[in-house]
Formats: sequence, structure tokens, C-alpha cells
Amino acid sequence: MICYKCGCTLSEKDYCTGCGADVGMYKKILFLSNRYYNDALEMCQVRDLSGAIVSLKQSIKLNRNNVDAHNLLGLVYFEIGEVMEALGEWVISNSIRSEKNIATDYIRLISENQTQFDAMNQNLKKFNQALEQCYRDSLDYAIIHLKKVLSAAPNYLKAHQLLALICIRLEDWEKARHELEKCMAIDSKNIITMRYMAEVEAVLTPVDDGHVRSKKTKTEEQKRGTYTYKSGNDTIIQPVHKRQPRALTVLLSIGIGAVVGLAVAYFLILPAKIVSVEENSSRTIAAVSEEKDKITADYDSLQHNYNKILVDNEELNEKLKAYTGSEGNVGATDSLMLAAKTYIENPDSISEIARCLEGIELADSMDDTDKSESYRALYNKLMELTSERLSEYYHKLGYDSYKNDDFEGAIPNLQRAYKYNRSDGEALFYLAKSYEKTDQIDKAKEAYVEVINSSPDTERAQKAETELARINSQY
Repeated sequence: MICYKCGCTLSEKDYCTGCGADVGMYKKILFLSNRYYNDALEMCQVRDLSGAIVSLKQSIKLNRNNVDAHNLLGLVYFEIGEVMEALGEWVISNSIRSEKNIATDYIRLISENQTQFDAMNQNLKKFNQALEQCYRDSLDYAIIHLKKVLSAAPNYLKAHQLLALICIRLEDWEKARHELEKCMAIDSKNIITMRYMAEVEAVLTPVDDGHVRSKKTKTEEQKRGTYTYKSGNDTIIQPVHKRQPRALTVLLSIGIGAVVGLAVAYFLILPAKIVSVEENSSRTIAAVSEEKDKITADYDSLQHNYNKILVDNEELNEKLKAYTGSEGNVGATDSLMLAAKTYIENPDSISEIARCLEGIELADSMDDTDKSESYRALYNKLMELTSERLSEYYHKLGYDSYKNDDFEGAIPNLQRAYKYNRSDGEALFYLAKSYEKTDQIDKAKEAYVEVINSSPDTERAQKAETELARINSQY
């Protein structure tokens, strides 16, 4: 634990031994933040993810730089299917501490797999479509979209809860309880899940004979003055007060029963036909929706490739503009002439000479046959006069960038320093370190080998051998 004011390591005392600041309350706040984090860890072990989210948010509220709390909160969000919230927490964690932070690996695993990332976006769109269908009371279509979401993301808690709520609305209690049990397997103490489960359990109340009877059914029986019991495999509904029926009553009951039987037959056959047609329509709609999603995914992929081609084309045009002049003349020759002119006018202006020579770096890709004798002679003479100072200039720029952890900016300058002076082993060594810091491992290995070969039996070569051995052991 370090002092918030001077950065000195704190002792057990309630004041900083470095600057004398009162850190008693500061230490209590950090301890309380860590306590909430530990509580969240224990909740995660028993899958109380809702409670863990509350504790982690409180921990972050007390200490916004608690990297472990941000990382764990992202994992909890990812576990319940909230991918975007998880990415947000990991990005915050990575902005607080970019080195030795597992959040960097989490972000790379999700963002590098473009197909998986697009599938996650499609799942969110389908879930939103299901919500829209619920608002429009099109519950069948909402169920189709939710099943697609859950087939791709089985742990998406909100999708399970919405599907259970639709089943409750349709009075499909058993299916609702099945979905809620899945919710409780993901998050054991989620308030919404427990509220829905209490409602379902209140309806699915077991009776004495082992069957299930709803509260509504029992109330209706009390109003009708009947009671229900089981005889073998048959369920008997019998009135409480039995009365001997008369002959006229029997005939009337038979007539009414016949009429009711015909009506029931009519109204049962027609709904069955309607249900069959609706099922066929639902299957057709589902197939069309699947095909539409596939076409949408293909279109998104083609659009992504098209945008990439446009970017590559723009980069090539920029390189072409740098390579050629405004009237089509070779830009490398103009840059070389300008560098020579600058040297003649002011030999000490090495930064201006370096800037001019950077314009001819694209010409290094040309064959020697494309360069005239006068061009090569002028270039070689200019290198003979300025190469050592150019190397020192780029060496300083590259080393300053390296010290400031700007490894991407250090690489081109260190490359130029070694290009202009092949005996500058120190520039080559820091170039290898910069390659390693930017995860260009193969280039780092090659640079270390070149350091060893160019300056054997030196302290720098020994350091390069040590770094090379370490890289080989890690990768």
C-alpha cells in the first residue's frame, strides 16, 4: 500500500513516514474495499453472482483503482451473458494498469475473434427483437428468438428469465419452472429469478394425492361445493351434497350432454387444425429468419472486407504520393537532392538532413538497375559525410522513446540508427528489446542473434544471449 500523496510505501502507522500525511482513513477505505472484494469472491464460489456484483460495485466505489475488483466484475458479467458490460470493466482495468494485467488477455480473446464478436452482437439484436415482440404481444415469435439466443449463449441469464416470464404469461408452469431452475444454476440468489419461482411454486402446489392443483382450482371447487379424489387411475369429482336424480333430470342431463358433446367435438377439431397451421407457419418463419440471419452475417463480413480494402487502398495512395512528386517525378531523387542542398548550406543541421533522407526510404525497395549512377554516387557520398551523425541522432530519438515506454515509436528510429552505423550494437540491442515489448518475438530473436554475431565476447553479447534464452524458454 502506497501513500496517495507522495507514493511512499506505508507502514502500520496512521501517518505517512515519507510526507507525514494522515492516512488512517485512507487505509480504512482501502481495507474496506478489499473486504467487499473478498466477500464477492466467497459469493462467486456459491454462485451468488447477483450478490457478488453488488459487493464488487461497492468495492470499486471505495477504490476505483482496484484492478482485481474490475477484473472479477467483468468475469461475473461474462458468466451471466452480459458480454458488453464485461468488456467495459476489462477496458477500465486495462486503462488503470496495462502491464501484467489479465484483463488484456480477456479483451484480446474476445476482440481478435471477429466471428465470435459478430455472433455476440447478433445475440444482443435477437434478444432486443424478442423484447419488441413481447411488447407487441407476439409471444410465439419472441420464444423463437429467445431459443436462438440461448442456443448460442446458454448462460445468458436475462434470456432465460424472459423466456420463463413468457411461459408464466402462457400459463405453461412446468416449462417456466424448468427455465427458472436453469437461472438458479447460473445465479443462485438472483432476486428476479426468486420472485418468478415463488409465483410458479404458488401455482404448482402439490395436493394430498401427489398431483398438482392450482389455487384457482381449489377456490373454484369450494365455490361449487365439490371435492376431488383419485380412484385407481381415474380422478373423481363429486359434489359434497349428493341428491338422488329424478327421471326427467336424467333425460335432461342426457340431452344436454349430447349437445355439449357435439359442441366440444366441433370446438376441439377446429382449434387443432388452427394449431397445426400455426405450427407450420412458425417453422416456416423460423427457417426464413435463419436464412435472413445468415445473409445478414455474410453481408456484414463482405462489408468488413470492403472497408478493409478501402483503408488499404488509401494507405497505398499515401505511399504512392510520398514516392512520386506532384508531376510524376521520382520523389526519392528530389529528397536526396534536398538533403544534399541542406548539407551544403548548413552541415550541422543534421535533423533537417535526416528529415529529407526519410523521404527516400521508399526507394530502398527499388532494384539497383532503377537507380542511376549519379544517384548512387551522390547518396554514397552523403552517407560518407553524415552517416555517423545520423546514427547518433536517431539513436538518441529511439532511446528516448524507449525510456518513455513508447516502444512503437522507438522501433523506426533505432532501425535507422543501426542502418546508418552497423557498429552501433547498443541501438540494435534496444531495437530487440522494443520488438519484444511489442510482441514481435521473431524479430526480437533475430535482432538478439545479430547482436551476438556482430559483437561476440562482449558484455552486450552476453546480455543478448541471456535475453534470447529467456525468450526461448517462454515461447
